Parts: sequence; structure tokens; C-alpha cells
Amino acid sequence: MKKITIAALAAAAAVLPAAAHAQAYVQVETGIDAVDTNPGSDEGILYGVSAGYEFPLSNSVFAAVEAGLSDSNVKECARDVDVLGDKLCARTGRDISATLRLGTNLSENSKLYVLGGYTNGRVRVTYDDGVNDYSDGTNLDGFRLGAGYQHNFGQNLFGKLEYRYSNYEQGFERHQGVVAVGMKF
Repeated sequence: MKKITIAALAAAAAVLPAAAHAQAYVQVETGIDAVDTNPGSDEGILYGVSAGYEFPLSNSVFAAVEAGLSDSNVKECARDVDVLGDKLCARTGRDISATLRLGTNLSENSKLYVLGGYTNGRVRVTYDDGVNDYSDGTNLDGFRLGAGYQHNFGQNLFGKLEYRYSNYEQGFERHQGVVAVGMKF
């Protein structure tokens, strides 16, 4: 019994320093959103928020779980698709993501990381043939991959530069260049 108690205390003592450095965070983000909808593509501005929890795996390696909600102003339209004078438009809607970041501490204030996870994007399609208007929205599941750099400005404030690639169902892709500013708790 003594051995089990001592082993449990030793394990708890080993975990405490890592738990002491684990931090929750929230960030606001903006950037370029390049959307590829087969057969066309368009670019716009993305904006959103993310929240997560970062924890050290060792002195130089960390991991984080993150959930995000974003939107963008990307809208692509084509005319004369089916009949002369008609208009078909596709617009991106909200994007919900759950990702895992894994990275290394380059110094006390800078980090380099890769990310991967799930994303769900909304797309709204409208069609106007001059007589009738049609509109339909759909949610598309996909995966997200990316990489980024984080720089800490003091103990609680940080900034990020991040590249994200998202691949959704039905041939829908997006490439995003993101700038984020956040606060740790």
C-alpha cells in the first residue's frame, strides 16, 4: 500500500508542473479566404473567433485543442448558366472547426506548430432565372490541415500567423491566410 501511495504521489508531482503551465485562451482572427468551388474560385476576407486549451507535453513540445467559428464574404456568381439573363451564385457561410495543434517552443516567446482536425462549412446557392428565385443552403463536412507561428507579447497576450487548408465534400476547398490576436487565461 505504501508503494502504491508513493508511486501515485510521484506521478502527481510529475504532472503538476505541466498542469501549472497549461492555459486556456481565446482569439479573434481575420485574413484571406480563397475558396475553390469546382469549376471556379474567389477570394474574400474571413473573420472569426477561436477558443482553446494549450498544454505542454515536455519542455519543448506542446499540444492544444481548439474550437473555432468563422465566416467570410466570399461570393461567386455566374450569368447565363442555363438561360440568357439568369444568375447563379454561391456564397460561403459560417465555418465551425475542431482542431488539434502540435508544436515546438522555438524560444520562451515563440512557437511553431502544425494543426489538423474537422471542419464543417455552410454554402448557400441562389439561382434567379428572371421569373423565379431559388435558394438552398447545405453543410459540408471536411478536414483541415495547417501550420503556424505564435508569438507571445508578455504573459497573457499573443499573436499568430497561420495557413489553413480545408477540404470539404463535393469538391469544395479553401485556402486561408490568418492573422490572430488572443489572450491566455
